[in-house]
Amino acid sequence: MSEVGRREIVFLYDTVYSNPNGDPNDENKPRLDDESGHIFVTDVRLKRTIRDYLKDVMGKEVYIYEEVNEETGLRVSKKNRLKKDFANDPFEALKRCIDLRLFGATFAIKKEEKKNKRTSSKKEKDATPEVSEEPAEDSEEQDNNCDLKALGPVQFRFGKSLHAVKLQYIKGTTVMPSGEGKKVGTFTDKWVVPYALIAFYGMVNGLAAERQKLALAPEDLDDMYKAMWYGTKDLFTTSKSQSPMLLVEVKYNQDDYFIGDLDRMLSLKADVNDESIRDTKDYVLDVTEFVNALSEHADKIQSVRVQQNPLFRTVYAGEEKPLKEILEQLGFVVESFPFEG
Repeated sequence: MSEVGRREIVFLYDTVYSNPNGDPNDENKPRLDDESGHIFVTDVRLKRTIRDYLKDVMGKEVYIYEEVNEETGLRVSKKNRLKKDFANDPFEALKRCIDLRLFGATFAIKKEEKKNKRTSSKKEKDATPEVSEEPAEDSEEQDNNCDLKALGPVQFRFGKSLHAVKLQYIKGTTVMPSGEGKKVGTFTDKWVVPYALIAFYGMVNGLAAERQKLALAPEDLDDMYKAMWYGTKDLFTTSKSQSPMLLVEVKYNQDDYFIGDLDRMLSLKADVNDESIRDTKDYVLDVTEFVNALSEHADKIQSVRVQQNPLFRTVYAGEEKPLKEILEQLGFVVESFPFEG
């Protein structure tokens, strides 16, 4: 059994009159599935929330973040960051940076640089790998260019709302004029979601970490969960107004076993139609199918960790009670995350 083991993650947060993940190719509107009416949020947006909190609040060394060169005013590229802070050594970056241990990365060297590496030790030292946030899909081009690929042992699917939403277009004005000689302010506009409950599903694969010699530790996961919860809570801006509602980690006693798709076993029971939901008071989360699935595989589950917002209501078999209490009554080993709500 690996130190980290196999784990599944379910994370729910709500957003109120904000834009949880704008699409730059569509007027920065919230990303909407036109068929279902549900919005979705990319895994990159969640990882950015985690990285920002890990670095800015917890003081962890993070590889992928926005850094500006003080002399030029331009953003520092991932390629130059590897050269500047890690002596062009991707293994050192993987060792030191918590986000790379969690989510992985691809470090690639172009063909001509590879040729230089084979013919000159000096050029080998100067060659700068290209770095991608996520490992690329297998392809002939990747095989030709990629020297090191670390597939992150922690992966998330896109998050999506558990109910249909209706986007709203809001216009406003600014007090200050947009230029010299103008007497009045300018108009502003933005797209928002009045309310959405968004669910993310994730997987932790300890074997993947060991195979790739990524020194991922249980403490790294604890830091990630803290950053996920508090980072979501702290992301309070003119475009973001979010609150974490539920975080569940299911830890298995076998490296190669997991139930899968736990987020699909959750459903909303609302007192109003989906597009009219505006608050946690308007619905409860039905966890009956979710809990029953855990019960069917209880012999494979080592423990469950639960963090639940007091404002968030869950119901099992028609009875409303906190998820932790439901699981404890069914005999599960239920633990708390190492942080308060």
